[in-house]
Amino acid sequence: MAGAASRARKLELMDDLGLQACLDKMTDAGVGASAMASFVRQYAKLASGATGLIPEASIEPLLDVPSFDGEVPTDAAEAMSHLVVIKLNGGLGTSMGLTGPKSLLPVRDGRNFLDLIVAQVMAARRQWGIGLPLVLMNSFATNDETLAALEPYPELPTANLPMCFVQSKEPKLWADTLQPAKWPADPALEWCPPGHGDIYGTLHDDGLLAALIEAGYWYAFVSNADNLGAVPSAGLASWFAHSGAPYAAEVCRRTVNDKKGGHLARRLRDGRLILRDTAQTSPDEMGFFTDEHRHPFFHTNNLWWDLRVVRQLLAAGEFDLPLIRNVKTIDPTDKTTPAVIQIETAMGTAIELFEGAQAIEVPRDRFVPVKKTNELLLLRSDVYTISDAGELTAQTPAIPLVDLGSAYQFVDEFDARIPSAPSLRAATSLVVQGDWTFGRDVTVLGDVRLEDDGQVGIVPDGAVLKGTAHNAQEFAAMQEAAAGLGLSAAPQLRQPGPLSDADRRLIAEVPPHHGRV
Repeated sequence: MAGAASRARKLELMDDLGLQACLDKMTDAGVGASAMASFVRQYAKLASGATGLIPEASIEPLLDVPSFDGEVPTDAAEAMSHLVVIKLNGGLGTSMGLTGPKSLLPVRDGRNFLDLIVAQVMAARRQWGIGLPLVLMNSFATNDETLAALEPYPELPTANLPMCFVQSKEPKLWADTLQPAKWPADPALEWCPPGHGDIYGTLHDDGLLAALIEAGYWYAFVSNADNLGAVPSAGLASWFAHSGAPYAAEVCRRTVNDKKGGHLARRLRDGRLILRDTAQTSPDEMGFFTDEHRHPFFHTNNLWWDLRVVRQLLAAGEFDLPLIRNVKTIDPTDKTTPAVIQIETAMGTAIELFEGAQAIEVPRDRFVPVKKTNELLLLRSDVYTISDAGELTAQTPAIPLVDLGSAYQFVDEFDARIPSAPSLRAATSLVVQGDWTFGRDVTVLGDVRLEDDGQVGIVPDGAVLKGTAHNAQEFAAMQEAAAGLGLSAAPQLRQPGPLSDADRRLIAEVPPHHGRV
């Protein structure tokens, strides 16, 4: 008994020493008071053994959500005049092989995500005759390049408000001791962002929250910079202002392909809306999590806040977000380096703190994120048009499935293999398992699958694809067999054959496309 008590006390002292070492490190780095207070709360949860998991038995599925009807009331300009647009811009896109801000990745016609976001905001300003501030939450890794990218837009600042603020940072923790990690080979790797849940405290500590409210900007529309569907909406702004809700989350109806996105639910013990994400679900309950019938809506991370209520909760010290325990290696590019724990919080989990928070179902076109090159190809293709105002418009009744293999994971490899996006307007799916390089003016019809036989395949300029090619030799044979049709080859299931009249009509209906970056 005494031995167990002694071991417990020893662990408690280790936790105390680890926390103090973290706070000393954060103080030396100039981390703000709200961010440090949040870290203390989350560290205490972690040290006590908390996992942050949300059991299925503790929640009730959210089944009844009102739908946005798309209407724009006549008084929408009033709500828009009190709106600020905030974009999360801290990501580097490392999963896509990027080393700079993901928002600077070219989308189409020389414009990147940030250019298109600026175009969306400027268009809303012109339409409604308002100031509509755009504010970006950068990370310490994206701030400098983002500021440089904004220099061509001298007209963007408004109401003497800053265009950017920098989210906080916190120490990575050794997984076995919870002490702050030290990595002399690259001290920058000792730090990590605290997740986008840090946005609330950082807005407060930087004085930006107070400045926005004092300038008459009471409502915030917040979304990810890589989601070009999250356009400032006068209709939604008006709905939110009239709802009286302190907080609202946009959700979309799930399909069988929506397995990874977090979902809202009602917590049984108090009836409040909560957000449960993948990291908060135990492996044995992922079947519930991914069931689109049990949890029919997914969370888009498009959020609406009443900034006045946010300030009240922060001032009262009532902003304790759920813990997300993220285990990684200290060098994320080297899986042989020691394990660390990153304490994180998610912006959307704050919904449980706001009494009267609401959810609203929105059309799928408000959720067009780019997490992989699959989605980037869709944006660069003729599936979407992108207006001068930066707005996407789908050209197909259903967005085709794109699944590119490992050869296309990183953007530089993707660009080398697909320098010009194929036409996907007549496609149902494009699955590329092998290493295939696409020529220009390629058209995809229906379901197309290019298999991997270990060889490099070439899809020539002007090719029309339909069906499956199992290897480069089969593809070449199909090209030769189809040469007499006056069209490039259309791969068929193992046996080359002529294009049908229906296929020819589909090709004729596909307008010329550029697909250029």
